[in-house]
Amino acid sequence: MNATLDLLTTRRSVPPLLLDGPGPDRAQLETILTVAARVPDHGKLAPWRFIVIADAARERVGETIAATFLADNPEATPERLAQERNRLMHAPVAVAVVSRVGPHVKIPEWEQLLSVGAATMNLVIAANASGFATSWLTEWYAYDRRVLDALGLAPSEKLAGFVHIGRAREVPSDRPRPSLSEIVTYL
Repeated sequence: MNATLDLLTTRRSVPPLLLDGPGPDRAQLETILTVAARVPDHGKLAPWRFIVIADAARERVGETIAATFLADNPEATPERLAQERNRLMHAPVAVAVVSRVGPHVKIPEWEQLLSVGAATMNLVIAANASGFATSWLTEWYAYDRRVLDALGLAPSEKLAGFVHIGRAREVPSDRPRPSLSEIVTYL
């Protein structure tokens, strides 16, 4: 095998609670995001964009998440609000991947959506290849319009998820993977 195949066959998500710093510096992050953007993109639409949430921005977005949760759950305990507030505080960097999929005369929305997923996975792989651990998550706040508005998403935009990037304190054991006999058909 080669280094790329080794990475792809051993890649494992690491929950944000198990991620620490240091995270990628600006140059490393720009390399990771450059790789993330090198995906199939029919029509050169770039149906995705990235929002980097690091440093104090993690706290600001966390306050928005907690306030939104409290608005819907006024009985929430201080402990639960702290959990919501700290959603983006575990890893040193979170990158929100924004889907800008929309109607196009030539490029079906389905193909644009696939490009968004490919950009997100390239981001994960580029970060892993750079020596970082990652976790791609959505959670409830990725679907809440109030949080999306606070992040600056247009009404037509959606969130593909947050990619948390840091250093693994520990790597969880691998999960069972599907057997090729269950998912592959040869014609």
